[in-house]
Amino acid sequence: MRKLTEKLMNASPVMISVVSFLLAILVSCLIMLCCGYDPIFAYSVIFEGSLGSVRSLTNTLIQATPLILTGLAFMVGKKATLINLGVEGQMYTGAIIAAIVGMLDLGMPGSLQLFLALVCGIVGGSLAGALIGFLKVRFGSNEVITTTMTNFIIINFCDYLVNYPLKAEGAVAQTNKIMEGALFAKLIPGYQLTWAIVVAVAAAVVVRIVMDKTRFGFEVRAVGLNMKAAETAGIRVGGIMMKAMLFSGALAGLCGAVHVTSVGKRFISGFSPGYGFSGISVSALASDSPLGIVAAGIIFGALKTGAMYLNMMSQIPTEFVSVIQALVVIFVSAPLLIRSLLGAGRRSRKGGRSLA
Repeated sequence: MRKLTEKLMNASPVMISVVSFLLAILVSCLIMLCCGYDPIFAYSVIFEGSLGSVRSLTNTLIQATPLILTGLAFMVGKKATLINLGVEGQMYTGAIIAAIVGMLDLGMPGSLQLFLALVCGIVGGSLAGALIGFLKVRFGSNEVITTTMTNFIIINFCDYLVNYPLKAEGAVAQTNKIMEGALFAKLIPGYQLTWAIVVAVAAAVVVRIVMDKTRFGFEVRAVGLNMKAAETAGIRVGGIMMKAMLFSGALAGLCGAVHVTSVGKRFISGFSPGYGFSGISVSALASDSPLGIVAAGIIFGALKTGAMYLNMMSQIPTEFVSVIQALVVIFVSAPLLIRSLLGAGRRSRKGGRSLA
C-alpha cells in the first residue's frame, strides 16, 4: 500500500492522463453492460469508423482540427489562472468575421484573401478575449461568469446576422459561400481533409515555443504558479492576464476562421456542436501540454468520428462518447485530489507523532 501511495504521489501528468483515459474507457464499458449493450462490439465499430480506412482517418483529422485549436485556447488562459469558458463565443467571432472577408470580391489572389480572412478572424477572436481580460483586470469581474454570458451575446448576435443582413438568398440561416480561391485546398485529393489540420498542428508548435521560450510565456507561467510572487518580482500581473486572454481569444478566433474556410465554406448558424467546451476535455487529457493537445485532439476526434459510424451501424446511443469525454475530465482531476488528501494525511501523521 505504501509503494502504491508513493507511486501515485510521484506520478507524472502524462501517466495520470493515460490512466485517466483507460479508466474512462473501462467505466464506460461497465455502463454499457449495465444498459444491455456490448462494449466490445461498440468499441470495435468506433475503431473501424475512425481509423479503419483512409477515409475514416481523414474524417478523424477533420474532427480533430477544431478540438486542437480550442484545446490550445483554453490551455493558454488556464496557464494564467484564467478559466476561459468563452472559447465558443470567441470562435464564433472569428468565424463570422472570416466568412464576411472571405465571401467579398476583393479583387485579390485567393491565397491572399484566405490569409486576410484568417488574420481578421484571429483579430476578432483576440478582441473578444481581450474584453474579458479587461473586465477581469479593471473591474475584478469573474471571468467564468463574463465568458459564459458573452457566449450567449456573441452567438445570438451571429445568428441575427445570418438570419437577416447577411443571410444568403434562398438559404436558411447562413451567409453566402466564401470565394473559391479563399478556401483551404485539399490535403489529399479525393478526400475532404484540407491543409487546416496543418495550421492546427503549426499553432500547437507556435504555442509551445511562445510558452517555453519567450519572456511572455515565462511571465504567464510565473503568474499561474504564484501570482503574489510574480507581482513581487516585478511582473505586471494584470497586463499578463490581459495578454493571455488576448492570446487565448486569438487561437479561438483562428479556430472559427479555419472552420468556415475549410469545412463550412460559409458561416452556418449553429455550426459548432460545442467545440469550445470540448477543448476543456482536450486540454485536461493533454495535461495542458501544447503538443499533447494535438494527440488528445486526435483521440477525441476519433471518438467523435467513430460515434457517427456507431450511430449508423447499431442502435447503441452515441451519447456514450460524451460520457467518455466527461469521465476523462473527472479522472484527470481525481489523482490531484487524491494527492492532496494523501499529502494532508502524511502531514497529519507527522504532526501526530511530533505531538506524542
